[in-house]
Amino acid sequence: MSSLPEPGTRVVVRYLLPDGRATDALGELMSAESDVVVVDGKRGMERIPRGAIIAAKAVPPPPEPRRR
Repeated sequence: MSSLPEPGTRVVVRYLLPDGRATDALGELMSAESDVVVVDGKRGMERIPRGAIIAAKAVPPPPEPRRR
């Protein structure tokens, strides 16, 4: 995966876990170095090896909370 949105963008990154299953990281892209991408989401800071990334894209902000 070579092209990622700019840091500060809300993204979803699909990547492979060591056991071969795929998972997603959803949150703010904090950094995108040549070897690792860092996403700050609900699970905290996720450091994702570049070689494990299957796909990544910018996503819109979360919807406003619903009123009761």
